[in-house]
Amino acid sequence: MSAAVDLLSLPAELQSKWRKLEASLRSLGKTLVAYSGGVDSAFLAWAAHAVSPGRVVALLADSPSLARTQMREAISFCEQNAIPLEIISTAEMERPDYVRNDSMRCFHCKDELFIAVERYRDEHGFETVAYGINFDDQGDYRPGQQAAKRHGVAAPLLEAGFTKQDIRDVARAAGLSVWDKPASACLSSRIEYGREVTPEALRQVEAGEDALRALGFRQMRVRHHGAIARIEIAREELARALTLEMAAEFTRIFKELGFKFVTLDLEGFRSGSMNAVLPVETLSGPSSRQS
Repeated sequence: MSAAVDLLSLPAELQSKWRKLEASLRSLGKTLVAYSGGVDSAFLAWAAHAVSPGRVVALLADSPSLARTQMREAISFCEQNAIPLEIISTAEMERPDYVRNDSMRCFHCKDELFIAVERYRDEHGFETVAYGINFDDQGDYRPGQQAAKRHGVAAPLLEAGFTKQDIRDVARAAGLSVWDKPASACLSSRIEYGREVTPEALRQVEAGEDALRALGFRQMRVRHHGAIARIEIAREELARALTLEMAAEFTRIFKELGFKFVTLDLEGFRSGSMNAVLPVETLSGPSSRQS
């Protein structure tokens, strides 16, 4: 029996990965988990706390790019699981390289994050910073991984070979509320590359997604293309959106938020769809994966 998971409830392969994760977490010493409240970082914070109670703090970075809904859910998860939580502020909006919003925006965001986390680490006597990258993340365009590598951030889930589905399966077996939480990302990721990240644009995206959530849609994105709001909704929910009544509601909501045109993407939700406009050499370059 594991300190955190009933191993007998897991397939043999997952039992092996969990044991590797336990060993990795124990080796880290006093650890800060870079925490956003998404499935990966929530699972990592929970696992680290379960394996090494008293030696782990989840550190949540607050900034204009963090939706208030996500922040509330992140705080609630730590409260539910008695995970020590601290909240710090990050200043990525003060970085011109971030606000410019080119293909390296995520690098500048994570660089700012890890600088702030390292400052907290040094001031409070922690040994290690860890984050929730998993095995599947290596195949996507994520320049933030380059920043993590630069700062020497530990990647316990990746080292143990956990895929996204593995994380969800173990989280479900452990009864964690986040096991089926939809994928989430910062609000800035909704703004098309080359368009500046501004507080107003972030507000429009957040308000639009809150409105869609209030309509009952669970997995969706509001993509900001200046005067155009492009709505992505998961294919299993798309039928509800494809009615004249819902089209009228979308139009009302997003025009009130300041958009001139409102579109529904017929391909449905897909993570990282903004990356489709990037050149192949950018997507395949060294910043696209952690080496």
